[in-house]
Amino acid sequence: MRILPPLTALAVAATLYVAVFERDRLMATTTAEPAAPTAPQATITADGTISVVATQSQASMVQNAVIARGRTEAARQVEVRAETGGLVRSEPLRRGAFVTQGQPLCELDPGTRGQQAAEAEARVAEAQARLREAEVNADTANRLSEGGFASETRRISADAALESARAGVQSARSALDAIRIDIARLTVTAPFEGLLETDTAELGSLLQPGGACATVIQLDPIKLVGFVPEADVDRISVGAMAGARLISGREVQGRVTFLSRSADPATRTFRVEVTVPNTDLAIRDGQTAEMLVAADGVMAHLLPASSLTLDNAGVLGVRLAIDNRASFAPVTVLRDTVDGMLVTGLPDQATVITLGQEYVTDGTAITVTMQQAAP
Repeated sequence: MRILPPLTALAVAATLYVAVFERDRLMATTTAEPAAPTAPQATITADGTISVVATQSQASMVQNAVIARGRTEAARQVEVRAETGGLVRSEPLRRGAFVTQGQPLCELDPGTRGQQAAEAEARVAEAQARLREAEVNADTANRLSEGGFASETRRISADAALESARAGVQSARSALDAIRIDIARLTVTAPFEGLLETDTAELGSLLQPGGACATVIQLDPIKLVGFVPEADVDRISVGAMAGARLISGREVQGRVTFLSRSADPATRTFRVEVTVPNTDLAIRDGQTAEMLVAADGVMAHLLPASSLTLDNAGVLGVRLAIDNRASFAPVTVLRDTVDGMLVTGLPDQATVITLGQEYVTDGTAITVTMQQAAP
């Protein structure tokens, strides 16, 4: 015999008995839960005005800033190239090595340049000897011509020979200087102090004129490069303080050293560069950074977020209490803080309705109850 249906029927019958016949006793023994407190609402007073709560707000100077996302960038980066050709005869320096200004990076084999230099020096010596001979002949011809012992034609011929000898000396010296400059270019040096981003040219490799020897970057100081919208570019200037937080969490500070005068045609943003020290070279080229560039301070009010409202046109603002009348004032939100919203667009002193602003419109008669202003 199944006993579940009879037990179910008895339970239902007992429940109905208690609910119908013992209802009063059950309600009397039940402890009522306290009602949740409700937020105070605006009320209509006896004289027909609406009661609201307001606070007296005083504007204060707030440090403003422009936020931009950017990246780190080496202060200088150069691909060092050879000015002349030749075989590399120096051992390569490996990437990451620190180099100083003027330090040799690649040394090329001189080849026949040494012999060419010797021959050029010999030509210079020969030209100088001819010059000395021409000078003696010209001086002799001039004295003989002055004493009437030689013709004017001889004197002119001697002067011409002298000028030719001088030109020969200059030509020989120019050729020698060119060879010496070419020999000096056999040693490719670092243009500034920095780090090698690539290995230098391998031993035995052939470098043609213009061939790459190495890439050198300078990371101290380092640049932070960001892009600001055209609406904010007028708020910052060269020399302004700036800070940044790198993707690694490190925070750095510097000053704005460059502000572009030309917008990027694709994004309509302006390039801004901030130079920061990097003596330990811990900041690398190409790291993501969130930049905060200081701008001119503004007068702003600190108000609770609940005091903001919208007018019929959807404009964000607050309701002010002016001569016991409600008045709407549009505001611009500067930023959100843990203590409230920083807004601009209000007079330096304003009585802002913080409770009941949704129940009044412009010109509504109000009774104002003041509360303590926000810190």
